[in-house]
Amino acid sequence: MPYRPNPRRPLPVQLSALQLTGSIALGLWLGFLAIALTCWLLSRFIFPEQLAPVAQAVQQLAKPPAAVEPQPDIAPPATPMFQQYEENLRKNEQQARLDQARANSRNASNPKCQFWLQQDQTAPTEKSRANVLQFCD
Repeated sequence: MPYRPNPRRPLPVQLSALQLTGSIALGLWLGFLAIALTCWLLSRFIFPEQLAPVAQAVQQLAKPPAAVEPQPDIAPPATPMFQQYEENLRKNEQQARLDQARANSRNASNPKCQFWLQQDQTAPTEKSRANVLQFCD
């Protein structure tokens, strides 16, 4: 069999600069999309628990903030130190009112007030203090 060389025929391909630029841009864009899709799929299937807080933060940022209604005065947290402070304030206020009742000259002519003032002086209790505040001005 005789050797017959295969003559190369030229291919009639003609690309303009615009077509070449468009083809390169399209290839880059499709490559970027392929890489982004691959990364997204890997993150969804390989690391779902690590990205959960990030996903929640993105969802919260996407939601518009709800209209915030003004809150009424809320009681401060009940810490032991704050409770002690409130108790001291209450006792001081009550003591000031008792001292004012003892110093008021109008209470000298009120027998019920005199009785409860004497009771509170000899055996101070919550009941005697409450009655002093009730019967004295």
